[in-house]
Amino acid sequence: MISWRTILQLGVFDKSNHRALFVTYPLSRYNSRVNSKVLAPPRRLARAATTVMLFFVASRALGLLRDVVISHQFGTARALDAYFAAFTIPDFVFNVLAGGALGSAFIPIFSAALAQNDARRAWRLASSIIGLVFGVLTALCIGLAMGAPTVVALTVARGFASAEQALTADLMRWMLVTPIVFGVSGIVMGILNSYQHFALPALAPVVYNAAIIAGALVLAPTWGVYGLVAGVVAGAVLHLAVQIPLAIHFGSQIPDLGFGVFTLRSALCALRSPDVREVVRLMLPRTLGIAAVQMNFVVNTILASALPVGAIAALAYAWRIMLLPVGIVGQSLATAVFPTFSAQAARADWDDLRATFSAAFRATLFLTIPAAVGLIVLGAPFVTLLFQRGEFDAASTRQTTWALQFFALALFAHSGLEIVARAFYALHDTLTPVAVGIGAMGLNIALSLALSAPLQHGGLALANSLATILEMTTLLVILRRRIASVDEARLARSAARIVAATLAMTLVLVPFAQHFAASPIFVALGGILIGTSVYVIVAFVLRAEELAFVWRRVRIVNRKSEILN
Repeated sequence: MISWRTILQLGVFDKSNHRALFVTYPLSRYNSRVNSKVLAPPRRLARAATTVMLFFVASRALGLLRDVVISHQFGTARALDAYFAAFTIPDFVFNVLAGGALGSAFIPIFSAALAQNDARRAWRLASSIIGLVFGVLTALCIGLAMGAPTVVALTVARGFASAEQALTADLMRWMLVTPIVFGVSGIVMGILNSYQHFALPALAPVVYNAAIIAGALVLAPTWGVYGLVAGVVAGAVLHLAVQIPLAIHFGSQIPDLGFGVFTLRSALCALRSPDVREVVRLMLPRTLGIAAVQMNFVVNTILASALPVGAIAALAYAWRIMLLPVGIVGQSLATAVFPTFSAQAARADWDDLRATFSAAFRATLFLTIPAAVGLIVLGAPFVTLLFQRGEFDAASTRQTTWALQFFALALFAHSGLEIVARAFYALHDTLTPVAVGIGAMGLNIALSLALSAPLQHGGLALANSLATILEMTTLLVILRRRIASVDEARLARSAARIVAATLAMTLVLVPFAQHFAASPIFVALGGILIGTSVYVIVAFVLRAEELAFVWRRVRIVNRKSEILN
């Protein structure tokens, strides 16, 4: 594993999943300038990682509870379609202009200045970036709010009736507050993480989800969908508010700092700063990749708006269910192995890099292929268990399950992409994943246009899955050429064992689900237990190597927890 002395831990804000991501950034470009003052000892880093992971789990749990509460209050009604459609534009604005791309570009420059004991330079950068982000987002969001009826009629609510378009436009105006607040909050989060403070940034997404839940429970019964929007806006403000006091504390230690007022002149002056220009340069490639991903959501919403009532809401529910195992398996495993990838690439230890990549990728397939089949076979009872209550009726369950089963086809690809992309980042290549992602976006849009008519909203989910599978496969082929091999023979043998174990699991689950179809909750819970047991037993009999890899990761996590306690 890479030494803690060569890694600076970074918290990057990812609003699309409403959480803080704990990632690593190799400081090879800054090694000559870094002193030990910025770097925390291993024990402190382990405590920080544990803190972030605890809040991450809490945020995920509250995110699921948020969806359960929203489904109870609104089901898949047209008002909820309007809410999700209205959310699409503010989300696009934030993610493209001030999301993870800006955070991951800002933090290395800010941290490098702190490492050189030049806190004034670091905070001047923070002041300039906050001013730019606030000014640009405010101007853009005001423009969008003024033209909201036209914007929604031409894009995300294109297929709605005129009254529904008016509702979507009104909801969007209120939610356009959130990109501005989140833009500033993301920079504040980066500042606190650069000072090795992780608790408040990790708490912020938890508070955000809690506010939405409160809005849905307390305000929605009387205010309708506007109560939900009020929770979103309040959650965004609280996301920033919980972090501001500590950031002000650190900033107040810099005499005569002053943040000033944003003007066009101040923006032009800020852009003349070498540090600001470097932040912009670093964020541009990833911004293109994020824009490609976000454009898929916009196009899907446009097409789904012309489909029957509930299509947009059903797609949103299904997507979030599918993201649960992606986050647990793909993102967590990719975050764990990225430091190792970076160290091996820096030392040009290509054999070790190939072995590490092969092990991580095979482990991802080992965990996600059976999970995908489980979601396909047990999709309806699982959706029933989570959501079918209140306004979310059997018809809503059928709509959501239809999309979930198509999304689940690419569960392994979404998770595998996390591993493959980290390998490219370790090779200091961010352009290849972006270029391939843009191509996948074009394919996704073309397939969505072709499949939405025969398969309705399920066609949109299938288009996303097919494009994602091709994207991961293309990157895997390019990576193989780049590092000479991805241990494909071993990968093929493992895939065969995984497929065999998954087939055995499926042969047990299908009759089980049919026999107890009248008890969906029993099928969901019992199916998970029985399916997992059959899969693990067959994998053990087939001597799947990935069992040992996963077991080692679990033991490492347990060992770290014992040390911290």
